[in-house]
Amino acid sequence: MSDSLVPCRSDRDPDIMPLSLDQPLLPPAAKTIPMSLIDHPEGNYRFLPGIAPYSCGVVSSPGFEITHVTFQNPVPYRAGFQRIEQFLADNSRPKAALCGIELRSPKPFTFPGFSAFNAEYAAILKDWGIFVDGVNPVARTNVAPVVMAPAEPAMYGFSLSMPCTRKQPVTFIVAGGGELPEGVLNREGIIALGDKSEAGIRTKAEFVMDLMETRLRGLGADWSLVSAINVYTAHSVAPLIKETILGRAGTAAIHGAVWYYSAPPIEEIEFEMDLHGTRTDLRID
Repeated sequence: MSDSLVPCRSDRDPDIMPLSLDQPLLPPAAKTIPMSLIDHPEGNYRFLPGIAPYSCGVVSSPGFEITHVTFQNPVPYRAGFQRIEQFLADNSRPKAALCGIELRSPKPFTFPGFSAFNAEYAAILKDWGIFVDGVNPVARTNVAPVVMAPAEPAMYGFSLSMPCTRKQPVTFIVAGGGELPEGVLNREGIIALGDKSEAGIRTKAEFVMDLMETRLRGLGADWSLVSAINVYTAHSVAPLIKETILGRAGTAAIHGAVWYYSAPPIEEIEFEMDLHGTRTDLRID
């Protein structure tokens, strides 16, 4: 049976209600970081440029929504791309509609190992013709489960743009991010490096929450549109959940937060998050 979708429809006004992107609402600490949305010419979404392996996030274009898909049983990531290709074909969507990837790794990488994996991963997206003027538009989260880690990097989920005539706000994915400043990918940049105390983890979590909010605002969204707050750490989130995470999440706090007992993808990074603002979430075998 194919994993085909039916575009969401309604008898209401079919116009989409995107948030205004004319006045991005960045927190004060983030205003020094230039973040400009770029239209994907074929993907029906916009993205915030990040670093070579991934973008900072994606948001739907008018007339489309971001649909999130999870594999009930993750598959080796190269086979996962084949599954995604078939899913896109079944739903009459081009490869360019792929806008988000979620990976699970056997263990955290070293910085050189992470760079080597990223080069291999990015080559697949380049072969698919997804890059825009040499820039990778696809958001990504890549973490290492502490329990039941895969034997090799595995595809856990993905996101794509789908036609939507339902009147609704923009939908989006904020890419995974740990306690590293935007554009930095070296050990020296890690916030509170080596500090695994409760205070140290809180400092890292506060930084990551700032990062998530900056990306969220950069997409033209806000906490009221967030449908999922995902936390990835091997440390207890109990001391953080009330004030540091949900206390800053506005009305999205009603949905709680999902803690994945997983390490971020690089050694010595201890805390990672991503955010979803979706209306259609699927789970496939």
